[in-house]
Amino acid sequence: MSELPDPRQLAAAARSILACPAEVNLVVDGVDDLLAGLDELGMTHDEGRPVLACPTDSPLAEAAAGGRSALLTLTSGVGPEGSGTRDARITLAGRLVIEDRRDCECCGEARTHVTIDLNFVLLSQTVEGAPERQHRVPLDQFHSPDHGLNRGFLQRSVEHANQCHQEELRRAVAMTTGTRMADIVGVALADLLPSRVDIRWVDPAGAHSRTVVFGRAARTTEELGDLLRTRLHAGLC
Repeated sequence: MSELPDPRQLAAAARSILACPAEVNLVVDGVDDLLAGLDELGMTHDEGRPVLACPTDSPLAEAAAGGRSALLTLTSGVGPEGSGTRDARITLAGRLVIEDRRDCECCGEARTHVTIDLNFVLLSQTVEGAPERQHRVPLDQFHSPDHGLNRGFLQRSVEHANQCHQEELRRAVAMTTGTRMADIVGVALADLLPSRVDIRWVDPAGAHSRTVVFGRAARTTEELGDLLRTRLHAGLC
């Protein structure tokens, strides 16, 4: 009999997919047109809990108010496209509950935040030339704060910084290298770890890279954000 996978490794892989999904699909018991009133099914996460935002009068909000059963399937967006880490998905099952209601920061519209009270997490992995492998993920491990700084979270943090904070990154490089900001063509973070991050940029002299060591390793997502803002730029989020 083959040895069962380490529960911590299963949970780490599952949490990475939760933090960095390529596709999100939600099925709710008794609700056919779940996306009515929604442009898309946006999702965030909080310590192993998926969080979905929707208008207060949407079918999803009504289903959560009724505590309906739900099945959430997330395909992996972890790693580069075509890599083996993309050949995985997680299935989360449980009961919908309303987390809170608050106004959207972007448009001011009242939004309901829905989460799932989980009773089941399944990790499915496909290996070329072999049958799909499925593993039940222990819920206590899946919710453990030990998996907050997972691979998927680190990847999405890099993607967010590179896509949404170019000005702040260019300013950070300009200040630390003495280069005029106008001469910095582009900047990208890479290889983010709890203890360091690689920063790469292009200026008239060519391509450059530098490793920024934090001095201490972050233990939580909040600490990592503070370290990035302290060592790079206060405007990073």
